[in-house]
Amino acid sequence: MGLRKRDLQRSSRRAGDSRAIDDRWFWVALCAVIALVVTLAATVVVALSNDSMTPERGELIIMSGRDDSAGGQRQRLIDEWNERNPDNQARIVELSGLADQQRNEMVKHAQSGKSTIDIYNLDVTWMAEFAEAGYIRELDEDTVDVSGFLQKPLETCRYDGSLYALPFNTDAGLLYYRTDLVPLPPDSWDAIKSETQRVFSEPHDPALVAGYAAQLDNYEGLTVNVLEAIRSAGGDAVDDDQLVIDLFNSRTIQEGVDRLQPRSGEPKIILPASLGDNETQSTRAFRNGEVLFMRNWPVAYRALDQPTSGDTGAGPPPFAITQLPGGSVLGGQNLAISSNSNKPRAAQMLIKFLTDGYSQQQLFERGGFAATRKAVYSNPEILGQYEYAQDLLKAINDAAPRPRSACYERFSKVFRNAVTAALQTGNPLPVGFVDQLDSARSCRPLE
Repeated sequence: MGLRKRDLQRSSRRAGDSRAIDDRWFWVALCAVIALVVTLAATVVVALSNDSMTPERGELIIMSGRDDSAGGQRQRLIDEWNERNPDNQARIVELSGLADQQRNEMVKHAQSGKSTIDIYNLDVTWMAEFAEAGYIRELDEDTVDVSGFLQKPLETCRYDGSLYALPFNTDAGLLYYRTDLVPLPPDSWDAIKSETQRVFSEPHDPALVAGYAAQLDNYEGLTVNVLEAIRSAGGDAVDDDQLVIDLFNSRTIQEGVDRLQPRSGEPKIILPASLGDNETQSTRAFRNGEVLFMRNWPVAYRALDQPTSGDTGAGPPPFAITQLPGGSVLGGQNLAISSNSNKPRAAQMLIKFLTDGYSQQQLFERGGFAATRKAVYSNPEILGQYEYAQDLLKAINDAAPRPRSACYERFSKVFRNAVTAALQTGNPLPVGFVDQLDSARSCRPLE
């Protein structure tokens, strides 16, 4: 009996030990399962997080106007992007060189709902229209670094308090003048007139036709030229993006138009051909020695060194640039993501590349585009090679934006149609013209 009792006790202890071991294995296994579940969950969360930031694969297409830079620098940047990003090859769909036709094509595509375009290269005056209509995506400023951009170009990328684009290049009108015939840069419209009269009163090159070349064909360039002439006449087109009726009035508009009116008699202040000219044609006239002065964008500086079809001379006369009397109107283009794009993250990465400091310096240094970043204008290499960089920066900082309105295109058409008639006939602007402009800008019916 004693042996049996001890055997039973040993058996009981062995069973207890076995249950303890089983319990320990249970808890070890449970902990392992829990750890595995946590790890898998964390992996899924990280994967989802990474997926929300990873650019979508596929081709990226930019719809843009014609590249007027020397050597096609926009395409060169795209080529660099493509070398670095094999999963997101990009290409540019280039439209007409005329801004009005570019806008029409972009609006037509945006309204189609097709996802074939990822990025629009928009003129600064179209931002309000495209944002208001929902054609472009709002950018998250928490994920977009806007430091380093010039203030005025960056402001053109905002609408109703939100950021919709980044500035690709900016623009400000400049006054080009012949240093062989005009010793000092004119600082007023009266100085332009008096210098023209002085040069024409002396023996001069028969190629010289007039004093000043402008862009007065019936397109957006006409609006810009006349708004700048209004500024030189003592008026201003904008104040906090609204028309200033007490300054932007019939008197100052009429005076601005009168300054650009080609008149008979000698000497001719305005080149008569300007009534049908755009920027390219004005550049050609200046290069051929037909005028003393030319109003144009910065990109014309490099274009003057490039031979173009129709040139009659061996090269441009010696020239320099200065600011326009009264200041310029702000121009430029902004890169915005199409609302219909199915690759918005990849598109944002491409926009970031095209607007970063490296790309902006390339566009200015090689192509003549006005850079949108401050650092370019303080770069010693840039300042040493391009003396006009500081004058350009001053012109940009002093430039006036055009009215920010979803109906800007309508405003511009009303403006330039009336101005074209006045320039061609010599008649005054119509009565009530300012009220018509204000109604067009405000999207109200015209009376």
